Amino acid sequence: MASAAQDLDQFVRDALLRGCSRESIDRTLTDAGWTVEQVRAALAAYADVNFAVPVPRPRPYLSAKEAFLYLVMFTTLYVSAYHLGQLLFELINRHFPDLAASYASGYTDTIRWSVAAIIIAFPVFLVFSAKIGRDLKQQVITRQSGVRRWLTYLTLFVAAIVLICDLITLVYSVLGGEMTIRFVLKVLVAGAIAGAIFGYYLWDLRRDELTA
Repeated sequence: MASAAQDLDQFVRDALLRGCSRESIDRTLTDAGWTVEQVRAALAAYADVNFAVPVPRPRPYLSAKEAFLYLVMFTTLYVSAYHLGQLLFELINRHFPDLAASYASGYTDTIRWSVAAIIIAFPVFLVFSAKIGRDLKQQVITRQSGVRRWLTYLTLFVAAIVLICDLITLVYSVLGGEMTIRFVLKVLVAGAIAGAIFGYYLWDLRRDELTA
């Protein structure tokens, strides 16, 4: 795989050096079987400037600071999303109690834990998101960071799994005739939180592709 990537990069460099247009290189490589993403990444490695030889763009690299920022940001996102869902679930349980279940003092403890987690985790997420956003504006190349893309796709995966399980649970209950207001509200809460996260980060990835 590394050898194939090196061959592609060398081909693009040689083609640009011989004066071939980017459109012709793109078309030739696509016809040869390379994927659109591979061709786009190979061409993006060289700046579209008028010079005697191909000018390489600065490449993103993984730094300890960058890994720290993204790990904290996504971890606090997961914590905030989970406890927001937990808090709303408990509020739904209070307003639409299950008469067959016995809830002791678990309500108060769960709500207190969720509120405490949101109060701490969500502001941290906002601060780190703002810091990363400023860094991305100053250095657009960091949008192609490996750790950023891996964690973003991981977040999309988790959100997609939650949405799929949410829909499966909804259909299962509909088929079994077990629909209640309490159940429907919980399904909507889980779907709304996961859907919002999935939609935002999918849009963010597409924005990266447009600016690449």
